[in-house]
Amino acid sequence: MDETFPATDAVTGFERHRTRPGAVRIPARASSTRWERRYRAWVIGCDTFATLLVIATTAFVILDLTGRPYFLHASGTAVAILCSLPLNRAWSQHVFGEGAEEYRRLGRALIMAAVVVALAGLLFGALDVQPWVFLVVPAVGLIALPQRYVLRKVLHHARNKAGTCMLPVMAAGATDTVLALIERTREDSHVGWRVEAVCTDSGTGEVGGIAVAGRLDDVADQVRRGGYRLVAVTADPHWTPARLQQLAWDLEGTGAELVVAPVLMEIAGPRLNVSGVLGMPLLRVSAPAFSGGRRIVKEVFDRAMAGLGVLAISPLLLLIAVLIKLNDHGPVFYRQRRVGRDGDTFMMIKFRTMVVNADQIRNELLDSNDGAGPLFKMRRDPRVTRVGAVLRRYSLDELPQLFNVLSGRMSLVGPRPPLPKETESYHRAARRRLLVKPGLTGLWQVSGRSDLSWDQSVRLDLRYVEDWSLALDMVILWKTARAVLGGKGAY
Repeated sequence: MDETFPATDAVTGFERHRTRPGAVRIPARASSTRWERRYRAWVIGCDTFATLLVIATTAFVILDLTGRPYFLHASGTAVAILCSLPLNRAWSQHVFGEGAEEYRRLGRALIMAAVVVALAGLLFGALDVQPWVFLVVPAVGLIALPQRYVLRKVLHHARNKAGTCMLPVMAAGATDTVLALIERTREDSHVGWRVEAVCTDSGTGEVGGIAVAGRLDDVADQVRRGGYRLVAVTADPHWTPARLQQLAWDLEGTGAELVVAPVLMEIAGPRLNVSGVLGMPLLRVSAPAFSGGRRIVKEVFDRAMAGLGVLAISPLLLLIAVLIKLNDHGPVFYRQRRVGRDGDTFMMIKFRTMVVNADQIRNELLDSNDGAGPLFKMRRDPRVTRVGAVLRRYSLDELPQLFNVLSGRMSLVGPRPPLPKETESYHRAARRRLLVKPGLTGLWQVSGRSDLSWDQSVRLDLRYVEDWSLALDMVILWKTARAVLGGKGAY
């Protein structure tokens, strides 16, 4: 007998379904929809709370200072923000927990609200709207962004630890492409996809430990019986345009969303756009932007933040320099030639964490290399000093690279700066890492650091090069602090 019973997750409070021992699980589309609605309600509530809190506080402060209520300014700003959020699809469930796009839409909505408030002030002759444009709207963002982040962490924890708040997925395609999708969903469980059924051309056997439910022609029927939330179509000669169109029609009314994996699996975000030409849906892939206005903004942001960072942590830099000097009386800094944008080399500066003759000893330790690919790394490197071990664990040895950012040779966020010898063994794809400036931090820093394999490191760097945006930079900088404080993957 097939049966499920409801349970409530202790972390999120979202309802989920468990299956009794020995029972066959029946995917429940209603339970998935329920937690999605509840999570969306939390997001809307938090955004509304941030908006009303900031505006009410500002209104009371202005009333106390000037005696004028500014009711129209406050209500107009609140309406502008709360209308801009849904207009920019910042409350769409499709972006919840899925990377920088969620924050990008939130930022775009707040910018639109600021512009609307400014134009309304000009239109109605209320020229005293500057505080509402330049202080109130940014303040809402400063509260809403951390709230979104906390909600995302709760959602990711539920997915990674408890296996709840997942979207049941039906995967359909060639065996190898379906297997790749299954492995990705298991590796990145925080995305919330759980492949629970598979359809292949043969219609028999299993893929990645998941039983094949039927043939590719049976996908729609299987979805109706199983109640899957997503149908992920992967590459297979079976999927002609006519068959994909027919599948989309057959899935109408099932509540399932059709997702077609493009051939360019590593390209996503703002570079991909779907448009109709001559009645045909075409996937447009724009060239990665390595210059232009956004790049200028990134340059200004990098140098401004690096300058402020150096001023803020100058006492810490001085303390570290003194400790290194007292440890073995050697030089404080270690300079090493690295490869930057377009293959140009530069001298990268770090705090010295090893003995003075570390480079000469390196050849004697090659057999103990724990690094991936052309990288040389050792988990217990005998060349590291006592002070250096602490600096490496919390990435404090990399702080002097802020001076490289100030000089324009590095960026705050980017691929890892490679050694010239490493680049000699780069294959064509890996050399695309050199299209942008190397970074003080990057996707590699917040995704495992030295614990990553060489292929994983290259894939993350290429993902950044292909899909970089200012929103992605902000997300990486936000996550870097947590990765550094945890010390995971640093040696």
